Amino acid sequence: MALDGIVTRALVHELQSIQGARISKIYQPNDHDLLFHLRTREGNAKLLLSANPTYPRVHFTERSFLNPQEAPMFCMLLRKHCEGGIIEDIRQVGMERIIHITVRQRDELGDVSSKQLIIELMGRHSNIILSDPSSGTILDGIHHVTPSISSYRVIMPGFSYTEPPQQHKLNPLEVTGELFAQKYTEEADAEPISWIVDTFSGVSPLVAQEIVHRAGLQSYSEEGPEAGEARRSALWNAFTGLMDSVRQQAYQPMSGANAKGKMVFSAVDLTMIQEEVKRYQSISTCMEDYYGEKAERDTVKQKTSDLLRFLHNERAKNIKKLDHLHADLEEAADADQYRIYGELLFASLHTIAKGDKEAVLTNFYDEDQKDVTIPLDPLLSPSDNAQRYFKKYNKYKNSLAVIDEQLAITKEEIRYMDDLLQQLAHASMNDIDEIREELVQQGYLRDRSKKTRKKKKNDRPTLHVFTSSEGIEIYVGKNNLQNEYVTNKLASGSDTWLHTKDIPGSHVVIRSSQFGDQTLEEAAQLAAYFSQAKESSSVPVDCTLIRHVHKPSGAKPGFVIYDHQRTLIVTPDEELIKSLPSVIK
Repeated sequence: MALDGIVTRALVHELQSIQGARISKIYQPNDHDLLFHLRTREGNAKLLLSANPTYPRVHFTERSFLNPQEAPMFCMLLRKHCEGGIIEDIRQVGMERIIHITVRQRDELGDVSSKQLIIELMGRHSNIILSDPSSGTILDGIHHVTPSISSYRVIMPGFSYTEPPQQHKLNPLEVTGELFAQKYTEEADAEPISWIVDTFSGVSPLVAQEIVHRAGLQSYSEEGPEAGEARRSALWNAFTGLMDSVRQQAYQPMSGANAKGKMVFSAVDLTMIQEEVKRYQSISTCMEDYYGEKAERDTVKQKTSDLLRFLHNERAKNIKKLDHLHADLEEAADADQYRIYGELLFASLHTIAKGDKEAVLTNFYDEDQKDVTIPLDPLLSPSDNAQRYFKKYNKYKNSLAVIDEQLAITKEEIRYMDDLLQQLAHASMNDIDEIREELVQQGYLRDRSKKTRKKKKNDRPTLHVFTSSEGIEIYVGKNNLQNEYVTNKLASGSDTWLHTKDIPGSHVVIRSSQFGDQTLEEAAQLAAYFSQAKESSSVPVDCTLIRHVHKPSGAKPGFVIYDHQRTLIVTPDEELIKSLPSVIK
């Protein structure tokens, strides 16, 4: 894992700047994450604490999070004991991935009390624990560990806090050359990367690989005592050189692609990384960029698996239905031929006898009066054969109207499913709930919630608002409920509306009648980025005034027609999108 003891040390060093800060607000956006709003000497800051089992982390953040209407119990407990409190101390436990944050607060009686937040960044065992340092008692943890799960370490209110099991490794910042040589000699046959990871605490395989790379051990092919001493010396020089920068808090946060093409990040310079290298001013900006929306995307992926399966099945059914309708349409196109057969048979009944299998008649509807061969049912009379063709004609003539109507409905269903699939690709946790709610309202899904859902304030959906470089607000709908609200309720007639041309995507609205070309370009970028053409180049984006956008009567949610548009061509730029300030309302 990229987040090791060295990254944790860099984080704690960076967090020292908030010692003395006041915790103004605490939120818990989901089951794993906490967001602390802080007032520091330099201004306001947001600190993210995450016990996500796949992406555990702690760092300052600029991202916006949508919080649940009712705060979870753990969040309520933190608000009681930490909100309004002062951060007194932040420290790392040895070189482990464990951070202790001490918070001093006055209780209801005015007495000063201290609480300790313990953040354990340990993969699937990650946790955030609130404890009383005076008694060592756990007040609660964001993830409970019951006695049935672990008899050694229980994380439940009222139990004593027990540290994670000790690994009995050496602190790499305190190792001398003599001790290093002794340990290396004892494990002379060990593979260097594994030996470094197994011997020193807080050193990940990634950093161990960098040390071996700096040592250039691959160049030593000789055997014997002298060669072994040379390898050890090279390894020690690389090891102590890297650890000196960690000891002196001289970090160089970076990210890049390793030899296998996988993106990694580090608090120290990785000379072995040559591809897609990016450098950062702080470890927080590095981690925020590296993790990006990975954690939310993974959670969203798990939560949308049933919706994706349903939508893909519905789309496949409609594609198959479309094929059948086209086949029926092709067959029905012969309706006029059946009418002509019937009329020719009636005009020549005297020339046909029961039992004939076909009749060769002059087609007087044809300019050249050519003969036509008409298949007959030998069991029917000539008159009944003629009636049979008239019945076929009437059947297909009537079905043409039905087929055309069904074709329009089926194409609209496929378009609707494509829209929803595109929206799920960009959905946040809250957006998913709104998409599911829409499918319930449209009768596609049954409402599985037995509890009565609480209506949102003003009964409006989530709003994603970006601010252009000219300071103009740009609203982006991430699903049909948001699209309908932004376009049909929120926007005024003189606002500008944008959407990818003939491509499923978001409704984008510039909430101003006056803005420059830069705002229009950024709004078009947003429309292209939050569309099915996100990975494409030269994406056509239509823009028009809201007064020219209309929803047809009875149309599916999010479907509109528009005119008076002009088309812009843009290539989605992810860096530009990320640079635009955004909030969730």
